[in-house]
Amino acid sequence: MKKKSALLFVILFNFQSLMAQQSTSFEIQGHRGSRGLRPENTLPAFLKAIDEGVHTLEMDVVISKDKKVVVSHEPYFNPVISTDPSGKKVTGETSVNLYHLTYAEIKKYDVGKKGNPAFPEQQKMEAHKPLLREVLRETDKYARSKNISGLKYNIEIKSEVKEYGISQPDIEVFSDLVSEVLVDEVSPARVTIQSFDFNVLKHWHARIEAGKYPKVTLSVLIEPEENNDITYNLDRLGFKPEIWSPNFMQVTPERLEQLHKMHIRVIPWTVNKPDDLKKIKAMGCDGLITDYPNRAKDL
Repeated sequence: MKKKSALLFVILFNFQSLMAQQSTSFEIQGHRGSRGLRPENTLPAFLKAIDEGVHTLEMDVVISKDKKVVVSHEPYFNPVISTDPSGKKVTGETSVNLYHLTYAEIKKYDVGKKGNPAFPEQQKMEAHKPLLREVLRETDKYARSKNISGLKYNIEIKSEVKEYGISQPDIEVFSDLVSEVLVDEVSPARVTIQSFDFNVLKHWHARIEAGKYPKVTLSVLIEPEENNDITYNLDRLGFKPEIWSPNFMQVTPERLEQLHKMHIRVIPWTVNKPDDLKKIKAMGCDGLITDYPNRAKDL
């Protein structure tokens, strides 16, 4: 009887553990921190996302003139949200190329006081573009202060072939700079590197395989207007990534089943409407990326 009781306890314990894992396995990623609530890709946005219970902070990185890894969606100051050091509005989408500025110069621009008309719930506040190193340190420290462990990071390398040498260094230099920061600041088990530029992903895969980069997770990003066929993109990529990250409108039950059969997780972007948030989870995706982590916290 004692053996049967012990066996029953083990089975029950394992079942409860499995159920607990399943209940927490759906991954919520805060897009640019929490763009719907705070200025995008800034420390306030990342700290707010942690407060809203995200599992992963999603962000973008570019490179400055003095080879610093800067958290920014564009390699320039977006005129919609940016103010120059004199307090004037930035005009012209590509008029201020971050790759031609030192980080000390970049930090003098504000990207939060104007707000963003596309996100009316976003709180206006003074904010600057931070360094990746700064974000990793400060968010990790903040999470620990909240007794949160295992906070993850999804870092998009913003790269386009036509911009090599213009608004960014070549992918080897770009990637080396990012890798150096990661090695110094965070466990690779907590990091995903994603990109729309397949050359970047191929480079990281090769370096990881060669033991020259930390063994991070790799995620492929795909634009909605591009060919979203899975076999086509796997052939282009030349290896099987751990995560597939399409626009959420391109997720279908058939594609989801195909990817899951290959043991590839599916985490689409950028899901904001409550009905869409529920639909993506119900479909069986492994997580989602959202500007509004507050809307996703009860999924």
